Amino acid sequence: MQYHKASHLGHDRAKKAQHKLFDYTGYAMLTYTTKNDGSGFAPVGEEMLLAKIVRGIEAILVLCDVDGYSKAQSKPLPIGKADEIYSRMKQDGFAEFSGQVKTVS
Repeated sequence: MQYHKASHLGHDRAKKAQHKLFDYTGYAMLTYTTKNDGSGFAPVGEEMLLAKIVRGIEAILVLCDVDGYSKAQSKPLPIGKADEIYSRMKQDGFAEFSGQVKTVS
């Protein structure tokens, strides 16, 4: 797929994830919109899988696709607050992603 087409489609998908995460955290940053699928550029997937990245005393919540490409991420949150939001999102039906998340540092 051409980069421009993959980027446009991926941007739409990532924007939806950003808005959904914003509803829970009050802040969400758009991250990846495209990925390399081995044969060229591809948009990030439609899935909204939930992941949590713990760094010291803070955690970042992420919505990613099935390949672990982060489409949106929260700002760093205190671990207790991140755990509370993560649990609520799981109760609301978000499936967990258990692999290696590819995100913007």
